[in-house]
Amino acid sequence: MEEIKAVRIWEETVIIPTYKVYPPEKNPMFMEKRAYQGSTGKVYPLPVTEKISDKKEDVSYRAVFLENEYLKVMILPELGGRIQRAYDKTNGYDFVYYNHVMKPALVGLTGPWVSGGIEFNWPQHHRPSTYSPVDYKISENADGSCTVFVGEIDKMYGTKGMAAISLYPGKAYIEIKGQLYNHTDLPQTFLWWANPAVPVNDYTYSVFPPDVNAVMDHGKRAVSTFPIATGEYYKCDYSAGVDISRYKNVKVPTSYMAAHSDFDFIGNYDEKLEAGLLHVADHHISPGKKQWTWGNGDFGRTWDRNLTETDGPYIELMTGVFCDNQPDFTWLKPGEEKTFVQYFMPYKGVGHVGNATKEAALSLMQNDDGTVTAKVYATADYKNAVIELSEKDENGQYKLVGTTAADLSPTTCYSAAFTPKKLQNCKVSVLHDGKVLAEYKVYEKKLEEIPSPAEYMKQPQDMKSLEELYLAATHLEQYRHATFEPADYYLEGLKRDATDIRLNNGYGLLLYKRGRAAESIPYFKAAIKKQTWKNPNPYSGECYFNLGLALEAVGRDDEAYDAFFKATWSAETQSAGFYWLASLAARKNNFESALEFAEKSMLRSWHNMKSRALKVAMLRKLGKDTSALLNESIAIDPLYMGTLYENALAQGTSEAFAAWVKMMRSEAHNYLELSLDYSKAGLYEDAIRILSACADGNPLLHYYQGYAYTKLGETEAAKATFVSGENANADYCFPNRVEEIRILEMAIHSLDAAPMACLYLGNLYYDKKQYAIAASYWQQAAKQKPTLAMAHRNLAIYYFNKQHDNTKALEEMCAACTLDPAYPRNWLEYDQLAAKLPIPTAERLATMQQHMEQVTARDDLYLRYITMLNCAGRCEEALVALRNRLFHPWEGGEGKVVAQYRFALISLAKRDLENGKPQDAFEKLEATLTYPENLGEGKLPNVPDNEAYYYMGLACRAMGKEALAQKYLHLATLGDTEPQKVLYYNDQPSDYIFYQGKASAALGNDALAKKAFHQLTIFGETHLFDHAAPDFFAVSMPEIEVFQDDIQMRNTVYCNYLRGLGAIGLGEKEKAAELLKGILADQPDYQGAMLHLEMIK
Repeated sequence: MEEIKAVRIWEETVIIPTYKVYPPEKNPMFMEKRAYQGSTGKVYPLPVTEKISDKKEDVSYRAVFLENEYLKVMILPELGGRIQRAYDKTNGYDFVYYNHVMKPALVGLTGPWVSGGIEFNWPQHHRPSTYSPVDYKISENADGSCTVFVGEIDKMYGTKGMAAISLYPGKAYIEIKGQLYNHTDLPQTFLWWANPAVPVNDYTYSVFPPDVNAVMDHGKRAVSTFPIATGEYYKCDYSAGVDISRYKNVKVPTSYMAAHSDFDFIGNYDEKLEAGLLHVADHHISPGKKQWTWGNGDFGRTWDRNLTETDGPYIELMTGVFCDNQPDFTWLKPGEEKTFVQYFMPYKGVGHVGNATKEAALSLMQNDDGTVTAKVYATADYKNAVIELSEKDENGQYKLVGTTAADLSPTTCYSAAFTPKKLQNCKVSVLHDGKVLAEYKVYEKKLEEIPSPAEYMKQPQDMKSLEELYLAATHLEQYRHATFEPADYYLEGLKRDATDIRLNNGYGLLLYKRGRAAESIPYFKAAIKKQTWKNPNPYSGECYFNLGLALEAVGRDDEAYDAFFKATWSAETQSAGFYWLASLAARKNNFESALEFAEKSMLRSWHNMKSRALKVAMLRKLGKDTSALLNESIAIDPLYMGTLYENALAQGTSEAFAAWVKMMRSEAHNYLELSLDYSKAGLYEDAIRILSACADGNPLLHYYQGYAYTKLGETEAAKATFVSGENANADYCFPNRVEEIRILEMAIHSLDAAPMACLYLGNLYYDKKQYAIAASYWQQAAKQKPTLAMAHRNLAIYYFNKQHDNTKALEEMCAACTLDPAYPRNWLEYDQLAAKLPIPTAERLATMQQHMEQVTARDDLYLRYITMLNCAGRCEEALVALRNRLFHPWEGGEGKVVAQYRFALISLAKRDLENGKPQDAFEKLEATLTYPENLGEGKLPNVPDNEAYYYMGLACRAMGKEALAQKYLHLATLGDTEPQKVLYYNDQPSDYIFYQGKASAALGNDALAKKAFHQLTIFGETHLFDHAAPDFFAVSMPEIEVFQDDIQMRNTVYCNYLRGLGAIGLGEKEKAAELLKGILADQPDYQGAMLHLEMIK
């Protein structure tokens, strides 16, 4: 092995075989009730990518490498700044899963996601920009270490995250320093889950700390004992006692997170290779310890194929900072910074780790001969290290049992044997030069209470106190809940007490965030009135600060100034308040006061980067030296674009400015963010200079410039840039900042017609849940530019989801398709709407057949075409279509493709039985038991095959093979006999119980058959009038549908379907026909009703 004296860092172009993604969708996606990873699955203002190439091709990526004596690390700034490879040179082991291909699948929030490496999930999981470029910078440090800084400002909420990834000379670990900064004026929430993937096989297990006795699911909605599971978890029966820390034992997709641990590590180990991965971080700020697996079964192996080619299965061993669950969001106040450090390191030989630090990992194991073996792995060379074993005496004092000296090294694991009296009383310590590298007191497991799952949130009217209502509302905001509305809880509280401080402030802030600044002002004033009931100086300045924001947003700067100044009387709002005072002073060219205010802001929050950049700008305006402050600020945050811009100006060369532009990258986002800061301070020339430096074609660049020119009084220049905005390419222009409301309104008021600004402002307002305002702007856009397909499409969404006006929704969607017939997603959305209206399946199929080029361009639309073929009885064609396409399902959306595969085969098999071809029927039915690889979906163990087994039994009976018939009919009777609720398309319906009954009848057990049919009838009748609502703890509702489903209708249809099946089984043909025909009247493509109606014709 080549000796490396210091850490090397370099950039290099690497070629990686890649399945490219297609361009993202140009339409804005308003998916308000989509759940994703336990919180909202909204994607706006980000575009969604829904199509992945089936062709592998070599693609060049710009990679950054770090290398020292022991490790070699590859980082890809073009793909979210992920660590793509972490390689242990001492044993040739990739201690994080190394995927040799880029094979994205539809797993991420906005679509593409790749497995392997270490992904940094922030500010939510999975990170919205996981497959996008980020800002980066490399550094060679004075101590011989090297660092790669990767970071970005989040497009959705505006917070800034940065990771400093470092290697040190002589250290076999990767250090990651996280730096999270709230760049906005509003309280924000975040989570941070670093997500290393590790290779797994039959010999691997997860290494959770010894004090973890329970693990919990997403949202803490379910709990299991650990490591031996003894109950039901993820619908799997572990009652026999199963070690779920071992990959081989978990057959279904499963998440679990440690309920609690006082240790600082988590890991994974391959006992065959005697090598693994450890993560070490202070558990006080990094409590999150999670494992995720696709499952060691057909379903999991299919996802492995979807994500890689030759690198095999993996699990995700996630590490949560400032969070212990998913979702579990932490607050980040305006201008606040949170920092942390975490370490990833390989280890070898130690196995089940007892404790670990960044210096060493160790374990203590009992041997058969009564001795114990201490195993130690160190992450650096430690000559003459000392390993001590101590044992507690009867007084609880540790007494030395034995000691041994060793030269520890990252190249090997060291073992030492000792002979204590009792292992449970032992402590092993590793020391070097008097410093404890690591220590482990044997953890004695004791019977402890298993935590209870979390409880569902009550409806507002059912909550007893104002405090509960306030906490509920803020929880929904903090956790970004997908379906519950925080406004409902605020308003219920205000209905009970209109003077409550917290509820007024909270609801006012919610209104402000949703673009209703003027309406928020009375609520902030009501809160302040109550705060100042007995004295003018409240304990908290937050209400005054929020009032200042709202007043500034409506142009009342002098009143805002007063409110911000009052906010600075309170410590928690001093930094943000003084920043705004500095900005308002700068607007009036009072640069001396602005400088003083910026300095005061920094005193309260030394790392407030907005205040630092503003201070530098004020020094520049006053002709003072900025070099010391710039150097200090860039050292704090090397990727903060404001100080980098000021640094380029200070250097005063075209080369320096070009270097800054390169750091900013080509996309508009960084330029828009930075220009806003300068505009807020009245530095409009700087804003224009920043915006003009961007080569992106985003229309907002022009609107922002027009706003700045207007503020400078340059009306003609403003109009010209507004016109440029109108003429720019509209694709992916999705404004979402509240500040953009006034910018787009200015464009609309400045031009005789501004249909595109109206379109964009409508998009913004719809995202902020201001539906009627959004629709009014879309209507203006459509009126001013009748050919604007997107305006009509957006209005279709509004009319269907909010007005429940099906006629207008269909008119607008048809207009969108007519105006832009070449766009496949328009036809997808048309069919999604058509299915809900409902339009007959024959008419839908005919429409698709007239646009086959668009239909074949998308998996989801093509699958809807296949579904219509099946509904039309053209099952042979459906089967051909299924077998001749490679499908790419969304994670959580599995089941749709294979449902059509099974439907086609079973329908054809039934025809064969009717036509006296039982052998052909049997072969088709047998084919339904496994899924072809091209469908992209594997089979879960709980998927019932009762229908196939029943008809296989009939086929065997028709062939005179009665023994086989009995076998398959018996298989058809197996499974859970209790019907279950189905709210979402990927829940397993209970219609298999019908075939349990049919099979029992075919076996001559009429009593058991009738029991099954009665079960279906009773369930349907019992739950028909249930109030159906989204699951509060829903982890995944992955439908990428803009037209919202009627969950109540789903429940009604499902219950009537089960009632219909029960009636068929009990011979009540007229009742069954009435129920099933009623279903098809409301939902013509309900294939279960269609299929079983044929039984009673």
